[in-house]
Amino acid sequence: MELQRFAAESGLTVTVNHFPPRTSKWNKIEHRLFSEITKNWRNQSLVNHDTIVNLIASTTTSTGLEVNCQLDGNTYPTGSTISKNTMKIFGEQHLRTCKYRAAWNYTIYPGDAPSQAEAQP
Repeated sequence: MELQRFAAESGLTVTVNHFPPRTSKWNKIEHRLFSEITKNWRNQSLVNHDTIVNLIASTTTSTGLEVNCQLDGNTYPTGSTISKNTMKIFGEQHLRTCKYRAAWNYTIYPGDAPSQAEAQP
């Protein structure tokens, strides 16, 4: 629903591609990034958010990897659900599955996003 809201506000078409379950560990970029972050904060006490953000942001490698990091201090609601009817309408109007791995990959087209009231069952 939030991606639909973004597509509607920006006028952009958004294609989402997910890795199938249990495959992200094979993502070379992710593996390179997190292994370097882990090395950078070795033997450090992760006592607060500032310490963690600073250690992540100071991660670099001799091959040119630089990491930017900032703390998102916003709070977000949990447990939000979308009714089956709203999802059906949303899917018919704005959501198209991709030909390859349709269960994981889809495109969201600009248009009116469901309201918060419509999102609740």
